[in-house]
Amino acid sequence: MKPLVFITGASSGIGQALALRYHAAGWRVALVARRAEVLQAWAVQQGWAAADFQVYAADVQQVDSIVAAGQRCMAEAGLPDVVIANAGISVGMDSTVREDLAVMQETFATNNVGLAATFHPFLAAMQAQRRGTLVGIASVTAIRGLPGHGAYCASKAAVVAYCESLRGECRPCGVRVVTLLPGYIQTPLTASNTYPMPFLLTPETFADRAFRAIAVGTSYRVIPWQMGVVAKLLRLLPNPVFDRLLAGRGRKKRRGDS
Repeated sequence: MKPLVFITGASSGIGQALALRYHAAGWRVALVARRAEVLQAWAVQQGWAAADFQVYAADVQQVDSIVAAGQRCMAEAGLPDVVIANAGISVGMDSTVREDLAVMQETFATNNVGLAATFHPFLAAMQAQRRGTLVGIASVTAIRGLPGHGAYCASKAAVVAYCESLRGECRPCGVRVVTLLPGYIQTPLTASNTYPMPFLLTPETFADRAFRAIAVGTSYRVIPWQMGVVAKLLRLLPNPVFDRLLAGRGRKKRRGDS
């Protein structure tokens, strides 16, 4: 039987590109998004055979919803070989604004609790069978915080730390944990950015590089690697130098900003 990949946030951007890449490689794909009918129509438009894909409606902010989707996938299609927790949100915030604390709460509910809940239905079975790969999609912004981007940067730093912890727990059981840190990718999440985005990649280019990194079980990778070098250099800068460098840099747009 063809191998199976389970992907959240599959209706656009990175998630959709990953679905296309895995299907092109001969995998079955289990696709997760809030609007299943849109995702179903998209998959049919690709000309995919019905046996090669399944679509599950779930909201990763709601733990019961995403856990149920994972359980349905196992019941209907079997234990995935790869699970990619890709769903995420990116909204600017200002901590002086009371309403923006809800933005931070929503960001962590999606990017962190939702990621752990995505892995949860599969983890025990993977450990018991001593196989499988769990993939957490973080961000290069996890390496150094950016002004106006506190919720997103903090959540992605937490993804890196969580996956590192989980990797240590899973290693004795033969389950791989892969952490991917995209740089700037042409997706709806970056479309409204008003600041420079060096080494910008298309979703297709990212998906191809991610596919290869996951296949070899890379534990941690920044894509593209050039962005990883830049981020590491920024991490090494003394705080006063870093602060001066970012002075005047455009902030991530808050919800409702034009």
